[in-house]
Order: sequence, then C-alpha cells, then structure tokens
Amino acid sequence: MTAFLAALALSACATAPAPPPPIAPAAPQETRAPVTVLISIDGFRPDYLDRGVTPNLSRLAGEGVTGPMHPSFPSKTFPNHYTLVTGLRPDRNGIVANNMEDARRPGEKFTMASDDPFWWNAAEPIWITADKAGIRTATMFWPGSNVAIGGTRAEQWPNDISGGTRPDDWQQFNQAVSNPQRVNAVLDWLRRPAAIRPAFVTVYFDTVDTAGHHFGPGDARTTAAVGDVDARIGELTSGLAALGQPANLVIVADHGMAATSSDRVIALDRIAPPAEYRIVESGPYATLVATPGHERALERALLARHEHMTCWRKAEIPARFAYGWNPRVPPYLCLAETGWTIAPTAPTKTSSGGNHGYDNMADDMTALFIAHGPAFATHRTIPAFDNVDVQPMLAALLGIAPGATDGSLKTWNAVRK
Repeated sequence: MTAFLAALALSACATAPAPPPPIAPAAPQETRAPVTVLISIDGFRPDYLDRGVTPNLSRLAGEGVTGPMHPSFPSKTFPNHYTLVTGLRPDRNGIVANNMEDARRPGEKFTMASDDPFWWNAAEPIWITADKAGIRTATMFWPGSNVAIGGTRAEQWPNDISGGTRPDDWQQFNQAVSNPQRVNAVLDWLRRPAAIRPAFVTVYFDTVDTAGHHFGPGDARTTAAVGDVDARIGELTSGLAALGQPANLVIVADHGMAATSSDRVIALDRIAPPAEYRIVESGPYATLVATPGHERALERALLARHEHMTCWRKAEIPARFAYGWNPRVPPYLCLAETGWTIAPTAPTKTSSGGNHGYDNMADDMTALFIAHGPAFATHRTIPAFDNVDVQPMLAALLGIAPGATDGSLKTWNAVRK
C-alpha cells in the first residue's frame, strides 16, 4: 500500500502543469519628436472653409491658428510655391512667372515642367537649408523639389546634372498620382526607422486649383474637390495618430481664385497691332516685349488709359508689388482688374471658369493658412500677413537659421505657443 501511494504521488508530480513563464516587460514605445509637415492645397481660398464640407480642416483651424495670407505678386503657382519655401519674393527668388524667359538662354522658355537648376539657383529652399543642418527631408511634390539646387545641367544630351542638392526623398510630380496615394507616401516615410525617417515633409494637392480653373470658385464641383482634399487631410491626421507621430502641420495655399468669363476679356490685338509686340505670358496679367523699332508706338498704346486694365513699363511697376527689377521680368506688364482676362485676341466661344494672377492684395487672391500642432498656439486667429513669413516660421520649427529672406519672425511669434 505504501509503495502504491508513493507511486501515485510521483505520477501526480509528473503530470502537474509547469508554472507559467515570467511575463517579459513590454518593449518601451518609441517617443517620437514632432515632424514638421508643410501642406499645400493649391488655389484654396480661406472662405472655402465656410461651405460645410471641411470638417477636418475646420477642426484644425479652430483648434490651432488661422488667418488670411497674402500671396506675393504675381499670384501664380510656381512663383508663390517657391516664395513659401525660400522666403524671397518672386523678383528675388528668380521664379518670376509660370512661364518666363532669360536673355542668357535665348530661344529657351521656362515652363512648369522645367527642372534645369539654371532657372532655380537664385534662392535656397528650406529643404536645402535643413539638409545643410543635418535634418532629413522628404517632399511628396512641391514646385522645385525635384531640382538639384546649385547644380549645372550639361548642354549636350543626355543633359546630365552635375552637383546640386535635392531632398533626401522626393517624387517627380505626376498629376495621375492620386491624393490618397500622396498621403500614403507621406505616412510610409514616417513608418521608417528613426535613422532614415524625415523630420521635414511636404505634400502638395492640386485638385482644388484644377476644379477652380475649370468650373470657377463658386461651382459645386469645386466645392466637391474641396471636400475630397479635406478627407485626405483627415486620413493624414488619423495616420499620424496611429503611428504615435506628433506633427506640426503648416497648411497653406499659394493663392486664391477669381471667377472669370468670356464676357470679361481684353483683347490685346485691339489695343496695338500684333506686329508691334510679342506676348510672353497672358491671362490675369500680360507681359510683353516690343518688336524692335516699335517701342514708342507700343508704349503709346499700352500706357494709355484702358478700362479694366493698367499697363506699366517694367521700371514703373508700383513698388507695392515688389516686382520688376529681375532681368526675367519682361519690359511691359499689364494687369487686369480682378475677374477680367487679358488675351491675344477676343474669344470666339462662350466660357466661364476661374483664374489667379491678379493683384496679390485682392480679396479673391487671399490664400489659406492653418497651423496646428504642439509648437502652435490654440484657438487663435491672426491678422492678415504676407506669405514670405512662412519660410522663417518653418526654420524656427526646425531649429535652424532662415538665411536670406524677405520675411520676418513676426508671424511666427504670433502663432507660436
């Protein structure tokens, strides 16, 4: 009996469950420093927030800082995007228009597809300043971010670029890349290990501007485009929260949008014979070069009084535009009244839509500005300011010196916590 009990006890010991292993301490969650995200919504007027389709942007504006922002002249896409990241007005940053010429490159014209550093080297964008300070950068589209700033393009095919600096990560602009794909690219960059994760990121949305051009700022289809971009902003902020990634968001537009119509067109060929001039650019403003020998005749025609349009010699453009000394600005500038269009000839078809490029202080040209994040004040509205102040603000967020700039820290001091 004793032997049986002993065997039974040994059997029980053999089949008893092993004690559970000790619980390993949870891996400490990474503490992430705030990332600075510069977001451009091309052609976004501040009053688009009043249309009831922007819950995400309106929340960010209400919780953070907002206020009207004046673009620089001309109120066009490329000049103002470069101003936002260089702090220099177009006359100083070298991108004086969406389309321009330079006497050093006869027969060549800058367009929005030009990535030759020659056109861009007059100014240093914030991602280059950050790179010099050892800060990793990534650009999900931004005019100029695909350019090797400081580089030189070979004259002979395949036109290799020597020297120059680009962001650590960048994407060549392609309008076919959808807005959700753009947001996902930014979030993918921020999922990286800390050593290769950007601390400064840009993302650019063009669909509101496109709709505004095609349909006009008051059209329901433009409002739908506003709502779509707002949803993408919501996806971005939700994605940042899921990553545990704090972010200082600086949300801007390059300009606003004004309604246009074929009923409001100024035909240049009815003001001066086309043989007397060559048009460099036309639209809300026109720039012209006189045909040799026709300078005086063209001046008499252009500088006379016109309904809905004012023209100046380059040297006499009003100082408030801070425009005209750059060699790339053509000899004559004509500026239309807001909502009017300067065209080579009168329209042959009825049309309506929207455009920008007017007086940068016009109400319709005012641009969106929202700042939200741990570095910014809360529930604050600031007075109108000039967009040259954005670059010093970005530099302050990144802890670097802004370098040469037309802006100041006045706006940063008004929005900071």
